[in-house]
Amino acid sequence: MKSHRMLKQVFRETSVQCVAESINLSPSTVYKWAESPDTGSASGIGRAAARLFAAEGARLTLCDRDHLQNKDLAHEIDATGGHAQAIQTDVGEPDDMQNAVNTAVATYGGLDVLYNNAGGATGKDGSVTEIELDEFWRTIRVDLFGTVLGCRFAIPHLVQAGGGSIINTTSIRAMIGTEGADAYTSAKGGVVTLTRALALQWAQAGIRVNAIAPGVILTDRVRTMLRDDDPVRVKTPLGPSEPEDVAPLALYLASDESRQMTGMILPLDGGASAV
Repeated sequence: MKSHRMLKQVFRETSVQCVAESINLSPSTVYKWAESPDTGSASGIGRAAARLFAAEGARLTLCDRDHLQNKDLAHEIDATGGHAQAIQTDVGEPDDMQNAVNTAVATYGGLDVLYNNAGGATGKDGSVTEIELDEFWRTIRVDLFGTVLGCRFAIPHLVQAGGGSIINTTSIRAMIGTEGADAYTSAKGGVVTLTRALALQWAQAGIRVNAIAPGVILTDRVRTMLRDDDPVRVKTPLGPSEPEDVAPLALYLASDESRQMTGMILPLDGGASAV
């Protein structure tokens, strides 16, 4: 153990999704998802969290549609003394998600943490009266349904382990009124409600369920899309955040230090929700 916060094992699923762990949870495994649409552990918040969890001693299952980049990250972690395996995963496909969870459990002997971090808006999002319906359902599939699938397949293993932590990813756009991303806002609003519902349903099993609500996070994808006049960016007193700003909060929620927290939606938005 490198510190009292160290994760014993981490099962991470991409796109998402997942980071699990904990200080005193038995077989800790983290499942981690990445945060951009159609990507996972290989980039953005997912990559930053994987590196931090690995540095704390977590064993990771990294899931992403971009298998080459995902494998590179796993090799990087292994080369620095960590433990990680990469699985090509589409978080909106039930078979892929079940395989990812089952592989993590088979490799590490259990699952303690699920980090659902897949999703993200695209430039095709827009007003509910104008957005293409295929784009709307793509966003719902990745951001909301992918989170549902991660929870569906991970919870039985968390129950078997005697408890654990689920970390979902919503967005500041689900908490304040913004324009021009109605599909993303709908999906992330669903994640907020799902998080609170699961927190109540599974508390007696020792499972904590919380969510992080990032504001503007300067991932490579966001840098190419973000306008100077974006309503969230304009309303962010501290300015946009980096993926490395989000990872420590995920680590805290994965750890036993947050053992009395469940059903919480935690903004990390540079003050945007206070405006």
